[in-house]
Amino acid sequence: MTKDREAAARALRAQQELLGTCTDCSLCEGRTQVVFGVGSPVADLLFIGEGPGFNEDKLGEPFVGQAGKLLTELLAGIGLAREDVYIANVVKCRPPGNRDPLPVEIEACSPKLMEQIRILRPRVVCTLGRFATRLIAQTDAPITSIRGRAKAAEVAGVPVLILPVFHPAAALYTPANKAVLEEDFQKLRVLLARGQDALGQDGRKQGAVPARPVSQEAATGGALDDGEQLALW
Repeated sequence: MTKDREAAARALRAQQELLGTCTDCSLCEGRTQVVFGVGSPVADLLFIGEGPGFNEDKLGEPFVGQAGKLLTELLAGIGLAREDVYIANVVKCRPPGNRDPLPVEIEACSPKLMEQIRILRPRVVCTLGRFATRLIAQTDAPITSIRGRAKAAEVAGVPVLILPVFHPAAALYTPANKAVLEEDFQKLRVLLARGQDALGQDGRKQGAVPARPVSQEAATGGALDDGEQLALW
């Protein structure tokens, strides 16, 4: 299905304006502004993080701090820029002191995220960290056990492939996680290129995603080798 860029952009602007004065949870009391989301209104790849931090709250854009710089670097490693994708969060207002979002806050904000997904209709959703993964993939499995493994699902009525990965902030505290993120981002390139074959019209998995293993060349941005499958879970 061809996406209508202008219609999607209008719908996202209307939703953003509506949420500018949102008071559905207590996070509204300490925010500078609602951090709605940013990127292409017809993006095939949607990133979902946890929530805005200090810099995001001040600037009104998700992932603009150190974790955001790393996300931009990881995107460049697979030939993409921020304007090619869409970036959003589980909650749209900064939790005080950058604490974890509370269940009541996630419950209040998740319908807004689901509406964004309905408008965007991405083919691939990359969940950054455990909170986004729990919400979107509907799983309590630890992120360490499922990161880098794709799942076919229907989210907000949209058939998608979900790929959980570590939150970029995890690589800031544990440098070894950067190599893990780089490897998993190569899988995003595979999913975008070939993932449509794994989804039926109703969003159910159709077997494994035709894919290729990550080689040393791929880790530096080169071509992937043929011959392997990316199993769904």
